[in-house]
Amino acid sequence: MSSYRDGLRAGLPFVLPTFAIGMSFGVLAEPVIGGFAAIAMSFLVFGGSAQFASVGVLAAGGSLAAAVSAGVLINLRFLPMGVSAAPVLRGGPPRRAVEAQTLTDASWALAGRGDGGFDRQVMIGATLPQALAWWGGTIAGVLGGELLGDPEALGLDAIFPAFYLALLVGELKSRRAITAAVLGAAIALCLAPFTPPGVPIVTAALAALIGLRR
Repeated sequence: MSSYRDGLRAGLPFVLPTFAIGMSFGVLAEPVIGGFAAIAMSFLVFGGSAQFASVGVLAAGGSLAAAVSAGVLINLRFLPMGVSAAPVLRGGPPRRAVEAQTLTDASWALAGRGDGGFDRQVMIGATLPQALAWWGGTIAGVLGGELLGDPEALGLDAIFPAFYLALLVGELKSRRAITAAVLGAAIALCLAPFTPPGVPIVTAALAALIGLRR
């Protein structure tokens, strides 16, 4: 039976890329929303892609409502992920709500058993080091942004897609999984030029419904 320690060990390889992405967010967000707001956002939202999308909208001159909408749309992907992991959560509504906050892209992928089930201890344990890395990276980016300069010049912009690519490769263990991944990518690529941020990701998640086919 897996333990929290197993989850902790599984999450450790993601610490450095998570810290680097968090630092990149801190650098980019500080001039737009201020250092305190950037750090608070990482603690409260704890969602890298949604945070980048929201700050990107504000940096481009978009309204607060548009920025919030972009973040919400991107984080909607956690709805089907949460439904799939909900059966392993314990306790009453308050405790289950707290445990659900440990659901991240990486911890969800790491906790998957391959049969549709999830390991609760692995999910929670894997999130702890990532959370510390994300918060610490944001703080480092906010405080040291002037020293770091442009994240793109350092290649930090490439870490985000590489991070998700690593998660994807680990999931491609069957023909059905490969079909769902290709279909999801095709949907996202077709919608990206014409729809608001978040819509391609949420719509691409429909490709996962191929798993309902027996």
